[in-house]
Amino acid sequence: MVKTNYVTIRGTKEGLILFLDDECSFSELVSELEEKLSSNYPQISEGPAVHVKVSVGNRFLTEDLKKQLITIISEQQKLVINQIESNVITKQEAETLQKEAQTATIMKVVRSGQVLRVTGDLLLLGDVNPGGTVVATGNIYVMGVLRGIAHAGSEGNKEAIISASKMEPSQLRIAEIVSRSPDIKDNETHEMECAYVGRDNKIAIERLQQMGKIRPEITNV
Repeated sequence: MVKTNYVTIRGTKEGLILFLDDECSFSELVSELEEKLSSNYPQISEGPAVHVKVSVGNRFLTEDLKKQLITIISEQQKLVINQIESNVITKQEAETLQKEAQTATIMKVVRSGQVLRVTGDLLLLGDVNPGGTVVATGNIYVMGVLRGIAHAGSEGNKEAIISASKMEPSQLRIAEIVSRSPDIKDNETHEMECAYVGRDNKIAIERLQQMGKIRPEITNV
């Protein structure tokens, strides 16, 4: 009988990584996984819990197949699955990533009581009046006066920024970090300013020209 090698187990300081072949049939994979776990780790239940990361390469796993893998691995009482990693994503996940990479360009004035919310970056050609709110999962660029509330990185992205031609916000928020009364310096030259989360985990404001150094990943030039 030809010995297969569909499952590779590697130990790390954090625990175990299981590399599962993405070309064999799932039944062959499961068979070898059960065999290797039972033969290599028969006494694992006597020790402390071991964290496991599973890498399935280019294999797409349905929820049912994921449950099968979790069941097999969890039968070893001290194996705890932290992550199942796949290079393949669903159509819905791909569409979400595409939306998040886009910039929504909107021309309007956001008035008091209005909330403008987008997925991805927001380029607003207009003002945000006091009492108005703009929210984006990515960056916010206001080509006008920002006097209301701006919330960038609304799903937890602390690397997001908020910029405005004139920065006079009532509140700035990046991810979960809030600056209720930001210290706005007099901008005599009327240069665009930008808010970001600094190393002290607080929102700071600088001239937009400084963003090339602070957030070099924003530009692809």
